[in-house]
Amino acid sequence: MAVTATWSSAIRIKSALMNYMLHITERHSDAFRPEFDDLLRETLDKDVLEPAAKNEFYQRCIQLKNLVDENREALHKLKKTDEPAPVGNYEQRKQDEESRLVTLSHQLQKLTDTLAQGDAALKDRTSAGRHIEEASDTEEESEEGGDEEEEEEDNEEEEEEVEEEEDEDENALDSTIREFITLGDFHAQQKEDLTFHKGQVLQIVDKKPDGWWMAQDSNGNKGLVPKTYLEAYKRGEQSPDPSEEESEDDGEETADEKEITKQSSATDSISQLSSAKKTQEQMRATDALTTLGTIPAGFRPSTLAQLLELGKQYRASIYLQPKLTPSQLAFKDLIWDPEKGGIQALPTRTSLIVSLWSCKMIPLPGASIQILSRHVRLCLFDGVKVLSNIHTVRATWLPNSSKTWSFSPRVTGILPSLLDGDCFVRSSSQSPEIGILFELGVTYVRNSTGERGELSCGWSFLKLFDVNGVPIPSKTYELALNGGTPYERGVEVDPSISRRANTGVFHQMMTQRRQPRLLVKLRSSSSRRREMLNMLPETMVGSMCYIPLLMFYRQILGDVLLKERISMQNTDLICHPLLATFPRLMEQPDTMDALRSCWIEKENALKRSEKRDREFMKNAFIQVYHDTAYPLLESTFLQGSKWAEDEAEASRWKTIADFLKHTREKEGPLHFLLSPDSIHKPFDISEITYDFLDAARNSLVSL
Repeated sequence: MAVTATWSSAIRIKSALMNYMLHITERHSDAFRPEFDDLLRETLDKDVLEPAAKNEFYQRCIQLKNLVDENREALHKLKKTDEPAPVGNYEQRKQDEESRLVTLSHQLQKLTDTLAQGDAALKDRTSAGRHIEEASDTEEESEEGGDEEEEEEDNEEEEEEVEEEEDEDENALDSTIREFITLGDFHAQQKEDLTFHKGQVLQIVDKKPDGWWMAQDSNGNKGLVPKTYLEAYKRGEQSPDPSEEESEDDGEETADEKEITKQSSATDSISQLSSAKKTQEQMRATDALTTLGTIPAGFRPSTLAQLLELGKQYRASIYLQPKLTPSQLAFKDLIWDPEKGGIQALPTRTSLIVSLWSCKMIPLPGASIQILSRHVRLCLFDGVKVLSNIHTVRATWLPNSSKTWSFSPRVTGILPSLLDGDCFVRSSSQSPEIGILFELGVTYVRNSTGERGELSCGWSFLKLFDVNGVPIPSKTYELALNGGTPYERGVEVDPSISRRANTGVFHQMMTQRRQPRLLVKLRSSSSRRREMLNMLPETMVGSMCYIPLLMFYRQILGDVLLKERISMQNTDLICHPLLATFPRLMEQPDTMDALRSCWIEKENALKRSEKRDREFMKNAFIQVYHDTAYPLLESTFLQGSKWAEDEAEASRWKTIADFLKHTREKEGPLHFLLSPDSIHKPFDISEITYDFLDAARNSLVSL
């Protein structure tokens, strides 16, 4: 019955070829997807396929792929002038439809290869039958088009047969080889192509007969590549590295520099290999969820979450450290002002406040996965690379309105800073393309397997300067969300919304309102806030409620490094528990909240004259830090921080609250620290010593 239904679909498509319109191709594509889902489900339901059933599934898969390819060819022939009525956003819809058909064709090809695996004779017979069907279909269409078109199509058909025979011969030789090394640079010419450079090792996922193979690089990016650029790669052989060739030509590198470069390259390779494995696993999980219809087609593995897993270079703790000048003889962003008796303020090109208001019409994943966290990650971005740390703000939602995400502006008191929608953004970058990248994400767990992951539900980019270099005005912006990754263009979060739209202007306006979007507000800071922001590092993104704490840290850092050091040439370790451990707080928001609440209590209890005494305030802050944050960081009763795990987060909050209550009752943590019931970590010298040279070198990674 399924075969008969597929053939009836083929007859309907061929009868409509002469009167094809864009909405007809979209309608056919909508019909193909359920047929593919049914076919995939039927094959997965059976552990072992009998030869007869396997042959039937294979035939159905081939027929469905032919229909998809015919629909794609008809789509190529469409022109906007052929439409009987005006169609809004025509080119964009046409590109999206083609992308959808290409994806479905690739999935069908994979399923076909899986069914034909281990049965070459079946594959050859079916392939021959397919060529006969294509030849007969071509003859029928050419008779309607005239004798000249018939001759041209026959010639093209003969050329394709010759090319296919050559490809089959080549594939027979390297069918078992999956790793290939690139022989030159290649830049993507179409959306589905993959860009690569000379010397890269690519994993071939699918070898197409047309010479364009589906490949995946070490970062998990997939796309089509020309096989003429590839050569079989054998493990154990040294791949050509352009950087090594250049260093050999220069001949001026010392042995020590070569050794350092070699060690650095080895470390980077290990890190990239680990990251590539994680990325591949996430890509496979996302592809599976997309195929099953659990998530919209525009969802991807979170790009910014993957960057955070690479190391510390995108974390706030690195950007908090002082940076050295190119000569490494002085600090670049930490300068002493003898008149004020403190560090100088650092005005920057970009210094503003961003308030996250809400996210609307965010698609819901299927019931087969459980959402653990909804959040927004933001950073400075120039369209090519991330220019700052990556800051995360968690969203809240109501069960009866789960498509709308909300944020808590101006967090005060005991509210978690992780919910603070007010963020500061600072940067000294002179890039004309600099802006803020927002990525909406969800952390999920699959109910069937228990597998965790993080998905991007869409992203948006707000450019901070216009073409003349003038800052954009401070106002509320409603940003449309894009699907895919920040390096993809023209991908919708949920393409089904556009496909359901009618051609009428009113319906198109309603469709636009259904598209996912993010509301943010840019605000200019007051003079007092501007003074506080100028005490922070030149480049950083963070929560507004952290500003007083970060300002005290920078002031104390300046006193220790610029005023109290014996000489500017002295590089000895510095005994200072606050400087040694404070950056770790940036990765533990709940511990930072404990310090923030205790400091607010302390500050409210001070006299007005004491608040005007800068030295007194810094000493009071150090005392509060030693009484709260420092014992929590070095304790064993506080379990490790785990992202998006409710039980672990609740346990940490309860432990921190009990500790603060006990500290208030005993007027300090000394009783707790000396109690025989308290167990602490073994003492390590790094708990109290600050190595500013090592911290400054680590901060170079973020540049």
